[in-house]
Amino acid sequence: MASAIVGKWGKNLAIRVPLEITKAVGLSDGERVEVEACDGDIVIRRSDAGAAADAVAAAEEIIQESRIHSLGDVTIRELLDEGRRG
Repeated sequence: MASAIVGKWGKNLAIRVPLEITKAVGLSDGERVEVEACDGDIVIRRSDAGAAADAVAAAEEIIQESRIHSLGDVTIRELLDEGRRG
């Protein structure tokens, strides 16, 4: 089990996450996490809301772009085959 020290950061308190923990869970600098109190303990978990919102926005953008650009009667398979022939 790793330990950390609580320090002051502006008007808030901060906890530095030890490197061994960040490597074990793949946490990266700037990544958003959720923090909550649960029965007197502190629970920190990744925030899925940001990733889900990004995925929805990306899907909507792809759908909108697909309506603007048309391949006509040509299929993607035909384009791939034509590209292989050079």
